[in-house]
Amino acid sequence: MMHVRDAMQAQGVHPADTVVLLPYAQLIHEARQAWIALQPQGTGFMPRFESTLNWSRTLGARPPAEDDICFDAALDALTARSLLARAGLGAQHSLLVPRLMEAAWSLAAPAAAVSPQERVSWGARLAASLAPPPSALLALEAAVCRVALAWAANSAYATDVLFGASPRLLVVVDGFQPDPLAAALKVRRQGHTLSLPLHIPQAERPAVGDIHWYTGQDGEDEAALAAACVLRHLHAQVGPVALVALDRQLTRRVRAMLGEQGVMIRDETGWKLSTTRAAASLMGLLRASAPGASTDDVLDWLKNAPAFCTGLAAGNVDGLERELRKLGLREWPAMEGVASALAIALSPASQSLMASANGLRAGLQQPRTVLRWLDAVQDALAASGQQSALVADPAGRSVLQALHLHTSSGPVDPDARVEEFGRFNQRVGAGEFAAWVMQALEAANYSPPHPAEAQVVILPLSQLLGRRMAAVVIAGCDEKRLVPSPEPAGPWTPAERVQLGLPSRGELAAAQRQAWACALQAPQVDVLWRQSDAGEPTMASSLVLELQLHLAKAEGVTGQRVPTPDPRLERMFVARPGAMPSPGTAALPVARLSASAYSDLRRCPYRFFALRQLGLAEAEELDTDLDKRDFGNWLHKVLHRFHENLSAPENRTSAFDRNAWKAMLNQASEQATRELGLSTPEFLPFAASWPRVRDGYLEWLQEHLASGACYEAGEAWKEMPLGAVLLVGKLDRLDRQPDGSMLVIDYKTEGRDRTLARVRAGTEDTQLAFYAALVHDDTVSAAYVNVGEKEATRACTQKHIVALRDALVEGIQADMSRIAAGAPMPAMGEGEACEFCAARGLCRKDFWT
Repeated sequence: MMHVRDAMQAQGVHPADTVVLLPYAQLIHEARQAWIALQPQGTGFMPRFESTLNWSRTLGARPPAEDDICFDAALDALTARSLLARAGLGAQHSLLVPRLMEAAWSLAAPAAAVSPQERVSWGARLAASLAPPPSALLALEAAVCRVALAWAANSAYATDVLFGASPRLLVVVDGFQPDPLAAALKVRRQGHTLSLPLHIPQAERPAVGDIHWYTGQDGEDEAALAAACVLRHLHAQVGPVALVALDRQLTRRVRAMLGEQGVMIRDETGWKLSTTRAAASLMGLLRASAPGASTDDVLDWLKNAPAFCTGLAAGNVDGLERELRKLGLREWPAMEGVASALAIALSPASQSLMASANGLRAGLQQPRTVLRWLDAVQDALAASGQQSALVADPAGRSVLQALHLHTSSGPVDPDARVEEFGRFNQRVGAGEFAAWVMQALEAANYSPPHPAEAQVVILPLSQLLGRRMAAVVIAGCDEKRLVPSPEPAGPWTPAERVQLGLPSRGELAAAQRQAWACALQAPQVDVLWRQSDAGEPTMASSLVLELQLHLAKAEGVTGQRVPTPDPRLERMFVARPGAMPSPGTAALPVARLSASAYSDLRRCPYRFFALRQLGLAEAEELDTDLDKRDFGNWLHKVLHRFHENLSAPENRTSAFDRNAWKAMLNQASEQATRELGLSTPEFLPFAASWPRVRDGYLEWLQEHLASGACYEAGEAWKEMPLGAVLLVGKLDRLDRQPDGSMLVIDYKTEGRDRTLARVRAGTEDTQLAFYAALVHDDTVSAAYVNVGEKEATRACTQKHIVALRDALVEGIQADMSRIAAGAPMPAMGEGEACEFCAARGLCRKDFWT
């Protein structure tokens, strides 16, 4: 500030006629405070401290015209697509739009440094000087570069107004890298300018502050160490503390930890707008509205749309989810396409909710222009209640602004967006529009509101220049995140960068080293890195290793420097392992008992208590790959439909006809596939084995019918009272044998060895015995019919089923009596019973003594 004051006095320039151009806007407050401290009693006029963008706004910069680069990802993406179409590259727009935007944005700085009158000719000269692609394989990249150069050269910029400004004294404060626009303004105002370097590079390594080294095991450990370093400084009344953002994910984790401690944070870097909850809410609407949306996508949107998830409507959403998960519908059924069976399966409240959701979704499925898409999204947000929620959230308002949606919940002007988007008249589909929205949100940044007084400032490494920080914490100083030579932006070759006036890799590396040296000059510096990243070993950055070597030589120390002790405070916890739970359940009488429920009781009493008596259950996952269980359910439905068709009056007397019955089985399989909503590509491995399964089953069926047995019923629901308990169950199949006795059949798709093991288990296997107890006949037979994909269909008969049934009935009566008397229900399951148990998190077996 003394140099600025002396220059004004030497030239007789009033402060009001002086502009001090700073390298970035965050220094404006620092510069003003420094000037006030320089003046006696803080009196007198103050020069105008500006960045180029702030100065242009003050002078009344014009809004961007049509086809101009405006640094608005939503608009620039559409402009890029339009330019590619005019250049004959429209067919590849989905691939080339991001590359064109990156190339054009990288050229904006040197282009803005050329006066508006000379910019077009500047672009033409550069286009003529660029070398043609060395290979036809690079022709597409070269075409994108030419379009980017033409776009940048033919655009007007907000800073163009600065070429008409004429302050009596222009002071340019240089940062780590020269600003092309500031350099151009100095040339135009020769004799009325002053250059002041904010950072003076030194030939030898400058003095550094008190440096502490910390090494984390991984990213999570490094984040915890960084948060502890910040808190250590704050507890010592050292502030403000600068937290350098080298890695976005790491910085957000540290910020969350500090936020839990109530630390006041000023975040100058922010994070991608697409990662905010508000952006997820908007994208949830678009995903749910896609014609082929999954059930999980639509349910996720309904649970976050206030019109559906608040008040009494919330219960309807939960009820609909339970019903759809029970039905196993992975793809959301459009109301007009719902089968009559599904309509009957759903409750009236669920049908009404589904109709409302589909009515709203229908408005976001037809192709239209971007302008009409934005209008439709605005209407959908209002109808779903999401508009008010987004307006009330700072991040939500940023999302709406990024997409040029209205940021108020009141009446709006319907023509407000026509001027910006009316020229983009090409119709786009729902998927393409959703991709455009995500691209706009990915390119936008969100910074939360700043507190009045911040204890911690999160900022990039380069913006420590000119900032007075009592301590600096630099996390992420590993070889991947703190590179000594940053990668230049854009697709330009080194020679092209020189021609275009872009910084070379060497200049970027020099600026990185200057920023690193500047950060080390803080009074206290904490340097952190991790030893492993995603399981891969990671070394410290070469800048860190170089600094350690320099300090070791200066101190006469050999070998690697020892890290500073862990700054985290140790807390002692007394281990209190749990014990096996063994609740008494006299207050939870058992009224109904199924075969699977009794199997749970035999495997583990606590499992029966949790899942059957308390009624706790896991929510079924819908978005999962098809597995053996899905094949089994499908096969059960196929065989049931096939035998029901055979038992119809018109087919009852038909003799065995392999070809005709094979066709009937194929027809039943197609119907079952449609009813279960199975995805054809996913079901392909099972469909490929179906001919072998079908033919094997027909061979067994022919032998079975030759023995005199005949089909009686399938999927039969049976109930049998047993004292105070009602035995219930659905039997796969009941056949009538030649002697008139009943044969209980249960289909199995498992390996034959496992089925034989069930039969040999005797009283340990309760399924067939339980099913036999549901049949009123005193004389009954039972068998597992093993319908395998690789092995021939075979029946495994349980020869002693009557004795096993009687023993099972006695066991059930004894068990139910003990439960009614309050017998404890210990978690005594072992082996396979515990490996796949939904109640394991409740009994906490892994934490017992």
